[in-house]
Amino acid sequence: MGKDKLKDSKRIFHSQDLIQPALSYPPADHAFKGKWNKEFFKNDFPIVLELGCGRGEYAVNMAKKFPEKNFIGIDWKGARLWRGAKTGVEEKISNLGFLRIQIQNLYAFFGENEISEIWITFPDPQMQQNRERKRLTHLRFLSMYQKMMKPDGIIHLKTDSLPFYEYTLEVIAENKLKIIKQTADLYNSPILDDVLSIKTTYEQIWLKSGAKICYVEYLVNSGG
Repeated sequence: MGKDKLKDSKRIFHSQDLIQPALSYPPADHAFKGKWNKEFFKNDFPIVLELGCGRGEYAVNMAKKFPEKNFIGIDWKGARLWRGAKTGVEEKISNLGFLRIQIQNLYAFFGENEISEIWITFPDPQMQQNRERKRLTHLRFLSMYQKMMKPDGIIHLKTDSLPFYEYTLEVIAENKLKIIKQTADLYNSPILDDVLSIKTTYEQIWLKSGAKICYVEYLVNSGG
């Protein structure tokens, strides 16, 4: 890394746009837990998370499209987060932030009814049978999301893995959750819109290779 980029990297990683909590096991409740609107964004807009955000391409683009909402990109790999945080700082996107944590520790960072939406964009599908509990739509994670999301909270899953998509539909059915939209072929579907058309770097590669993109939007709490 050149001197200029290293200097820029330090500036981004110590900016208020990227939160990097000190590691502890189990993690202690963060000072922003239940207070993201008041202490971080300083507004009352709904909060939307992008889990496993990578470079934050969805978080960045949605923050630009929806200034009336707040967006937080979450990932564990710092080099990826650096790119999204750098964009946020350079373009002065005030309704955008990034959080460097492992997703299983979300409970220590967000309080009850604090989150309105969650986007899970192209996660590792973890399709090996012995890794089922690591899937981000597993009941283990769903139960955690339900505690921090509003009663009408929405989860969006976008994936190139048909088996993972079908697994998620099974979890949704087993927990009697309501599906709002779904398709196993997004780019040939009538539900495609300008938000779902946002493409991550890897998504563009997969599309060029002929992969189909699956999408499901569902309510986090029981649809009855």
